[in-house]
Amino acid sequence: MDNNVLIPRPETEELVEWIIANCKFPVNELKILDIGTGSGCIPISLKRRIRKADVWAVDISEAALNVAKKNASALGTEINFLHLDILNETNWERLPSFDIIVSNPPYVPGKDKEQMQPNVLKYEPGIALFVPDNDALLFYKAITRFAKQHLNTEGHLYFEIHEDLGNATMDLLQSEGFLPEIKKDMQQKDRMIRSGLKK
Repeated sequence: MDNNVLIPRPETEELVEWIIANCKFPVNELKILDIGTGSGCIPISLKRRIRKADVWAVDISEAALNVAKKNASALGTEINFLHLDILNETNWERLPSFDIIVSNPPYVPGKDKEQMQPNVLKYEPGIALFVPDNDALLFYKAITRFAKQHLNTEGHLYFEIHEDLGNATMDLLQSEGFLPEIKKDMQQKDRMIRSGLKK
């Protein structure tokens, strides 16, 4: 366990499986980006399953990236890691275009902190969990705008989401020209969204 990164959740595994199930071949031409990679579990899992894909991962935390790099090395996966703050739009030009953009960004309003399990607060970094109470979709807004510029024509954007913010996230994506679909996790909660740009 490393308190610089989130502990991987079952729903994140479900998100990875959903991405793989929707991959279009030939996969050797796929370019994938994970935003806010943390421990690297999403890009590492995708690279292990789609070995010929070109996989990138970014995070604002150098400590998290160091953990992700160690994990990738231990599992023999080659991933392009980049220290980058996605909220700073001047950084976007450092990245190419992608067929798949995926993110499990911070989405817990600070006011919800008291309802969370003590082990989560003790062992997981707040920077990867919390957003301002008045802007729960902060990262979703930025990443959606980024995807408008950096998603290939037939590409897809995938989000893991807060179970209570499914409709708000869908509305955001639609307002930015995407066609989103929501998916429930094994607990029947709205936990992930897939969307492509309107043609």
